[in-house]
Amino acid sequence: MSFGPNPWQQTSWDARAAGNFIGGGAGCGLLVFTWLASVQDSLRSVLIVLALALVSLGLLCVWAEIGRPWRAINVIFNPRTSWMSREAALAPLLLGSGALALFGVAAALPLAALLALGFLYCQARILQAAKGIPAWREPLTVPLLVATGLAEGAGLYWLFAPWWGQGTNLLWLGFGALLALRFVLGVGWYRRLARQLRPRALRAVNQAGHAFNAGSLLPLAIVLGVWATPLAPGWSAALQALAGVLAALGGAAFKFMLVTRAGFNQGFALPHLPVRGVRR
Repeated sequence: MSFGPNPWQQTSWDARAAGNFIGGGAGCGLLVFTWLASVQDSLRSVLIVLALALVSLGLLCVWAEIGRPWRAINVIFNPRTSWMSREAALAPLLLGSGALALFGVAAALPLAALLALGFLYCQARILQAAKGIPAWREPLTVPLLVATGLAEGAGLYWLFAPWWGQGTNLLWLGFGALLALRFVLGVGWYRRLARQLRPRALRAVNQAGHAFNAGSLLPLAIVLGVWATPLAPGWSAALQALAGVLAALGGAAFKFMLVTRAGFNQGFALPHLPVRGVRR
C-alpha cells in the first residue's frame, strides 16, 4: 500500500539527497573546527580543500537527484520562504570564501566558518520543514543535525591533526563535548519520537539509532581514555584518528538512514468514514 491511513516510506529523496546532508554537514563542521583550532602550515590547506570538496560533492549529489538538472537554477528564486533557496544562496559565498582562505586572505577563514554555520543550519531546517514526516519535523532535528555536522567535522580534524603534530588537550575535550552533546540530543529526539511513531516507522528510527549510538559513544570513550591515560605519542595519535573516523562515519550513517529509511509519512487520519446506505 503506497498511501492511506498507515505510514509509508517517502521515495522522493534517495541516497543522493542523503549525500548532500552528509557531505555538506561534515564539510561545514570541518571548516568551523579548522578555524577554531587555528590550524597552521600545510594541514590548513589540506583541511580547507577537504571541507570544500565535501560541500561541493554534497551539492553535486543533490543536483544529480533532480530529474531535470538544468532546472536547478530555479531553486535560487524563493529565498524568502525556502530553506533550500537560502542554502543555495550561501553555497557560492561559502565556497568562494574558502577558496580565498587557501590563498592566505586573513579574514576569509573566519567568514567561511560563519557561512558554514549558516549553511549547516539551512540544511537542518530543510529536513525539519518536511511536516508530513514525523522523524524529520521533530523540532530537535535541527540542533541534532547541527551538532552532528560539527562533531563530524571535529572528527575529520582529529583524523589528520595528530600526524601533523597539531591539536591541543582543549580541542580534544571540545571534540568529546560535541560527541556528548550529539548523543544527548539524539536520546531526547528518540524519546519524543517513540511516543508518536507507528511501529514500522519506529523500527526504521531504531536502525538509524544503532549507527548514531556507535558513532557517538565509542569515540567518546576513546576521548576520555586518551585524556585520562598517559600514552606513547604513536598510540595516542592512532586512537585520536580512530575516534575521528568513528565520529565521522557514525554521523554519516545516521544521516543516510534518517533520510532513506526513517522517512515515513504520517499517514491519513480518518476519524469518520462514510457508510453506504446510512444517512449523514
